[in-house]
Amino acid sequence: MTIKTVLFDFGGVLIQLANPQPREALAARYNMTSDELTTIVYLQESAQLATLGKITAQEHWEKVGEKFNLTSQELDNFKNDFWRGDKLDMDLVRFVRELRPQYTTGLLSNAWGDLRKSLTDEMGIIDAFQHVFISAELGIAKPDQKIYQYVIEHLDCEPHEIVFLDDMLKNVEAARQAGLNAIHFRNREQALGELRELLDNEL
Repeated sequence: MTIKTVLFDFGGVLIQLANPQPREALAARYNMTSDELTTIVYLQESAQLATLGKITAQEHWEKVGEKFNLTSQELDNFKNDFWRGDKLDMDLVRFVRELRPQYTTGLLSNAWGDLRKSLTDEMGIIDAFQHVFISAELGIAKPDQKIYQYVIEHLDCEPHEIVFLDDMLKNVEAARQAGLNAIHFRNREQALGELRELLDNEL
């Protein structure tokens, strides 16, 4: 078995909720739990439509704003407070960069259509990935088998030549069903330990 490509999920892997307090405070402002607020932002119908690229990220946020009766400025503040506790794992980004040139690197994310711009302009990390697969751009999302087949074909690899790291078990299981090697990301040390073991076993 030869691994050629290592793919990473974005949310929950490369970026994580490191400090839940700002989101909890935001939720408390609207008499709800952080989980309830997160469900509204990530799982209501408009979020799902944005994930599939059927509406823009801005159109989704406008739906959130309507739900809370927010002005444009209040919505901007809402978004800032919602994301404030998120942290990009730069140690993991450095690891991704160090995989090259021995391995091809890629990102496979269920995300809204503004992710590519954020990776480029705000985070400055898009150069770490030779391939970036975003559900909103493709119109398909994990765990749909079609997205894994698209990735396999686009990478011009055999499924067993790809490793994928994702924090959602259903996405990991779907990737395995498609023939990929897949690692369930629970924390950086655990996931990279499993990845290194898999890569070392090739030698």
